[in-house]
Amino acid sequence: MSMALLFPGGPVAAAEAALARIAAHDDPALFLARILAEAVRARAAALAAEGPQGRRLYGLPFVVKDNIECAGLPTTAACPDYAYTPSEDAPVVARLLAAGAILLGKVNLDQFATGLNGTRSPYGTPRNPVAPDCIPGGSSSGSATAVAAGIAAFSLGTDTAGSGRVPAMACNIVGLKPSLGLVPTLGVVPACRSLDCVSVFALTVEDACRVLEVIAGPAPGDRYGRAAPAGWRAAPAPQPHWRLAAPLPDQLVFDSPAEAALYEAALARAGGPIQRVDIAPFLAIAQRLYDGAWVTERSAALRGFLTERPGSLHPVTRSILEAGLDKRTIDAWDDFHAAAEARRLARLLFEGVDALILPTAPGLPSLADLAAEPVAANSRLGTYTNFVNICDLSALAVPAGFRPDGRPFGVTLVGPAFAEARLAGLGAALHATAGVGLGAMGGTVPPPPAPPELGPGELPLLAIGAHMAGLPLNPQLLRHGGRFLAEVRTAPLYRLHDLGRRPGLVRVEQGGVAVAGEVWALPAASVGPFLAEIPPPLGFGRVTLEDGTTPLGFLCEAAGATGMPDISATGGWRAYMAVKERA
Repeated sequence: MSMALLFPGGPVAAAEAALARIAAHDDPALFLARILAEAVRARAAALAAEGPQGRRLYGLPFVVKDNIECAGLPTTAACPDYAYTPSEDAPVVARLLAAGAILLGKVNLDQFATGLNGTRSPYGTPRNPVAPDCIPGGSSSGSATAVAAGIAAFSLGTDTAGSGRVPAMACNIVGLKPSLGLVPTLGVVPACRSLDCVSVFALTVEDACRVLEVIAGPAPGDRYGRAAPAGWRAAPAPQPHWRLAAPLPDQLVFDSPAEAALYEAALARAGGPIQRVDIAPFLAIAQRLYDGAWVTERSAALRGFLTERPGSLHPVTRSILEAGLDKRTIDAWDDFHAAAEARRLARLLFEGVDALILPTAPGLPSLADLAAEPVAANSRLGTYTNFVNICDLSALAVPAGFRPDGRPFGVTLVGPAFAEARLAGLGAALHATAGVGLGAMGGTVPPPPAPPELGPGELPLLAIGAHMAGLPLNPQLLRHGGRFLAEVRTAPLYRLHDLGRRPGLVRVEQGGVAVAGEVWALPAASVGPFLAEIPPPLGFGRVTLEDGTTPLGFLCEAAGATGMPDISATGGWRAYMAVKERA
């Protein structure tokens, strides 16, 4: 875990390191409210006296975007006249504190989380530690820069249209945008309440996932919260094979040939065949985000303040919010129906692919570029982010390299709701092979983690056919909560037959061979429902592996394989399919 490497030595040492880095970074536009140094040290000392007690974020410093409530600290949403001081922590903050983390303070943002560039704040623009002449990205500008500078081990941002992803690219860090409703948004100043997510910034994918597992889960009174499916987890779930998609070539926009090369290099490193897909419907629904029902939703959240104190707002923020006051309800229904169609098309897409790989943004503007075109440059940043929340998708932004001029570039992995672990498995591998350091801290990105071991309530299941990673029936296994554990071989006790769309594994008394397969973890509660979907002559039974273990696995009745082609000589279904493709 890179957080422990960045802040070694326990809570007291971590607190001192964070305070020293705040002083060294010396950015007056970063913090909007700080926990006093004495209070930070007192919290660290109390944690050290108590010991870890199993707390997952023990002694790790963090910061919070200043549209998320922290007890006793003013919440401004980067608007001084809006400020109020809550008496309670937002659920996400309370969960982090209960997990042993150390709050350093509240950080800057684009006012009312309206913007993707990080410059729309009366408190100034946080300095990008990686590319000082460039924007830090927004709206979660301070959240990203604090992590990139090594001040915080992780941070909370929010994401409605890309605010948890664009700043990650700008600052060469990881940005995790969870599924809608997975993390409570109680205690968050709303932008578009129906689309808002609390996001996580960290130096590595594994760190972000660790934080997500702490803050995920319903909270009482959260009207947009929803429980994750049984067996959901955030820890990276790597696979040896992937079904991947990328936009059609004419739908890709870059600032320079160097960015296009970095994107294509990321696709090549992803380790799977790339299907080019038409994302025009998603790009079209993205255009409605700032010109329809959702801009009205932004205006509704701040209607009283907007009408009573318009002069308190940043000029660009005010122009966006005022545009929503005169929208017609009848037009909103067109937006809602278009969104429903986009979600339907997204579901169809992800029935056939594990992840859609996109540029996080088409280039990173300099501060001068943004000043010259404040609205157009900001809109361009949302090209590949604006549709994700509308379509009820999960997303993970990871660094993908640097242009020759030193500007960072990143890619975003997009998947269906609650696919965080799968995206993290692929994202950790892409990050580790991108040739980048950790934010502005340098160093080496750690190798991707191994698949988590079998957990409580999970059973091992051997897949030997089309249910294996990257093959056509794998979505069925994923839908039941399956996750890859290891590539294996059976003991030489079986024959393999081609039954058409899938193979049949038959145990024999003699003449058996070892057959290649994969062991997956499956929630015990899913075994029955999954088995009910498996057609005869297949079923589940104990299969003996070459290491002597006997997981459940797909077995075929001997009578069902009679007369079907024996493909045992190929050694496995994946190899057999490769032979067929070459024929």
